[in-house]
Amino acid sequence: MALALALGRRGLGRTSPNPAVGAVLVKDSVVVGRGWTQAGGRPHAEVEALRRAGTGALGGTLYVTLEPCSHYGKSPPCADAVIAAGIRRVVSALEDPNPEVAGAGHARLRAAGIAVDVGVGADEARRDHAGHIRRIRDGRPNVTLKLAISADGKVAGAGRRPIAITAEAVRDRVHLLRAQSDAIMIGIGTAIADDPLLTCRLPGMEKYSPVRIVLDSELRLPPASRIVASARQTPVWAVTGRAAPRTAEMVLAAFGVGVVRLGRDGVRLDLAAALRLIAERGITRLMVEGGPTLAASLIAADLVDEAILFHAPTIVGPDGVEALETRALSTLTGALKHISSEPVGADRQDIYARG
Repeated sequence: MALALALGRRGLGRTSPNPAVGAVLVKDSVVVGRGWTQAGGRPHAEVEALRRAGTGALGGTLYVTLEPCSHYGKSPPCADAVIAAGIRRVVSALEDPNPEVAGAGHARLRAAGIAVDVGVGADEARRDHAGHIRRIRDGRPNVTLKLAISADGKVAGAGRRPIAITAEAVRDRVHLLRAQSDAIMIGIGTAIADDPLLTCRLPGMEKYSPVRIVLDSELRLPPASRIVASARQTPVWAVTGRAAPRTAEMVLAAFGVGVVRLGRDGVRLDLAAALRLIAERGITRLMVEGGPTLAASLIAADLVDEAILFHAPTIVGPDGVEALETRALSTLTGALKHISSEPVGADRQDIYARG
């Protein structure tokens, strides 16, 4: 199952709205087939593993990180493919919360005489499939908040001036996290102040850059910004209000920016409504790289499911910007469960998630 989980992670950020599943076929203590959900969500992991195993699958055991599907979508049910291959046993980490499956895949396998065990590797699988689970159960993506924090608790310099807080090793780690996300979200304040690109710039992985989303209630996103200039290479969505100027929409659309309007007016966008809207567009794993204003707003609305905090030995000084504006960092870390801590070069990564 550990191998199946590792294989499934190869698809993170590239399979939405489908989950990134991993599958391993074993026969006589030998791995005869491996598979993971392919880009765009198909073929599914089980089908890939069966294809690679060929006739070697007969009588084998399938380890899979999520229940094999039992319904017809854009492809036939994986449960039927498993049965047809003559698999003897299936070890599944989780039951799929999708109401179109929800135990029916396991039931179909058992009805065909296949032994089914559920729960091996469940905790890791829940984290890997958190986006799929959150979208099915709550109608929104799983939200991961990323913050780089100095030793004195700051995220920017005086006057919100962007400064380098963490070192190169963390920047590489962040680019990898981007590649494993379906989308990156920032607020318009960060877009204007930092002019970020928000792509994955690890060698050979540029094509895995996620959708870039800017919350922009009045469509102030500058046409000359780097994110707009690159919209035809890597998708950009500007989420705005109903009353935002149509002329600004036309200008951004000419550069390839997708303008998505929420159904109500207001200077501040409804974050819950924005998350539901982007989930409807297939986003399951959302990383937030915005500034302290957006971070504090998401925390206040109880919309942060995971936090990845990079702590640096850098000292910014008393005029720097606090990580969560007027909120203490403990309002975030105290509301989530500490999952892990590890060094990243000279800095440290701490991960927190809902219990």
